[in-house]
Amino acid sequence: MTPPPSPSTAAAQLRFLAVGADDPLAQPLLAELAVEYSQRYGGTPELHLSWLPVPSAELAPPDGGLLVGLLDGVPVTGGAFLRFDAETAEFKRIWTDSGCRRRGYAKALLAELEATATTRGYRRVYLITGDRQPEAEALYRTTGYTEIDAPVVSWGPFRPIAFTKGLP
Repeated sequence: MTPPPSPSTAAAQLRFLAVGADDPLAQPLLAELAVEYSQRYGGTPELHLSWLPVPSAELAPPDGGLLVGLLDGVPVTGGAFLRFDAETAEFKRIWTDSGCRRRGYAKALLAELEATATTRGYRRVYLITGDRQPEAEALYRTTGYTEIDAPVVSWGPFRPIAFTKGLP
């Protein structure tokens, strides 16, 4: 039996594709994200899916973008960015399919999003995750993001956590 590829080898096999917000390649990732949010934060997947899609105009180049990581043509990770301010991109909907985690795909996605944002003139990244997503917190901390005290919208009983990172 052949062992599974190492995380760095598996991530190297990804092909990133810039897509529109309504592209069919993004839909499976958003649908699974809605299910996971409902499990972690309550509510139904349908409720979460009603607010998850970022408006297409906000993701349109040059200010924004949506990247999907494909493995053998199948979407396994994805994320978006939009303009937060003149020098800052806000990353949104960073996601990896639950069956494809711990293979380096999310780190590869972050690197690709950061590179794309840099080419668009951004010098910094801002993002928010929630206190019921410890895997996301760990990912951001291990990839150079710093938690910041920032005014964020209340999530009721859940605590939003803001991060930032400078870009080259």
